[in-house]
Amino acid sequence: MPRPLLRRHAIAASVAGLALPSAAQAQPRPLTRIAFGSCADQTKPQPVWDAVLGYRPDLFLFLGDNVYADYATSVADTASLFAAYDRAQKIEGYSRLRREVQHLAVWDDHDYGENDGGAGYKLKGQSKEIFLDFWRAPDNDPRRRREGLYDARIFGQAGQRVQVILLDVRWFKSPWRPTDERNAPGKERYLPDDDAAKTILGEAQWAWLAEQLRQPADLRVIGSGIQIVADGHGWERWGNFPRERQKLYDTIRDAGASGVVLISGDRHLGALYREATGTPYPLLEATSSGLNKFFPNPREAGPNRLGGVYGLPNFGTIDIDWWEGKVALAIRDDAGQVMRRAEVRMEMLRAT
Repeated sequence: MPRPLLRRHAIAASVAGLALPSAAQAQPRPLTRIAFGSCADQTKPQPVWDAVLGYRPDLFLFLGDNVYADYATSVADTASLFAAYDRAQKIEGYSRLRREVQHLAVWDDHDYGENDGGAGYKLKGQSKEIFLDFWRAPDNDPRRRREGLYDARIFGQAGQRVQVILLDVRWFKSPWRPTDERNAPGKERYLPDDDAAKTILGEAQWAWLAEQLRQPADLRVIGSGIQIVADGHGWERWGNFPRERQKLYDTIRDAGASGVVLISGDRHLGALYREATGTPYPLLEATSSGLNKFFPNPREAGPNRLGGVYGLPNFGTIDIDWWEGKVALAIRDDAGQVMRRAEVRMEMLRAT
């Protein structure tokens, strides 16, 4: 499969790997609308893109399972990855968003190549190169020279500066602890594991994240393929490695990083969460999943969830009102209507 040609945009040289349509060149205004989503099955219709484009985002974040490449067998091979991406780029809405809206992407397990996979996946190097080619990363993109696909970008000027951090929760991840009662509420697949040797991000990515969080920014969006603060279920989540999750909270605190909000995917449902225990300040998380993959009647205890889960196709949005100092996280349906919403003042996103 030949490497797609990079689009020639004026900003491309200074923002390597970021697809910027001509209409977005040299925009003086700050980011005020960010959309995001996950779980787009290329074998099924994807009407949600009309609503995403109708929202007119300044930036779209793909949070993983951007294609499903491991359907034929339990583990994908490079042929299935190529086929999945080839089919995805022929979906009009998907293709149009990639042409017209600036975007960033990271993977989760199904575009990584192995369901719930981690560090032991043998084809992860090939998966990474295919991923970077599909997302038009240039040859000098640092992700081509290091392990993993973690990435960070900064948008805007001082006072209205947004930092986007996308974490790779696959490349370095240790094996989960299997459940002792499959499908039992709260421990459907996995159990919490307090093993200090287990990791999600790996040593190099942890060091990189600490460095990124020390960069000046007014709002920070941290994206993870799997849920971070969400509790009450036994599917993949950061809470299955509680030491790693607390390390994330401590890294935010130690860096003095204000303005953090969290976004995630993976679950085939939409939901909002809030956590204030062990965190530097209350952290909001918006989970948007899936763009066309969903559980119509999902169940989870959700002890720190804000409202109910949403079990139909959805995408997430972040509306930033710099002048009022507010950020609103929302889950929207495939018509663009707000189904769940939480708002926070930026001044509350600071460690006390």
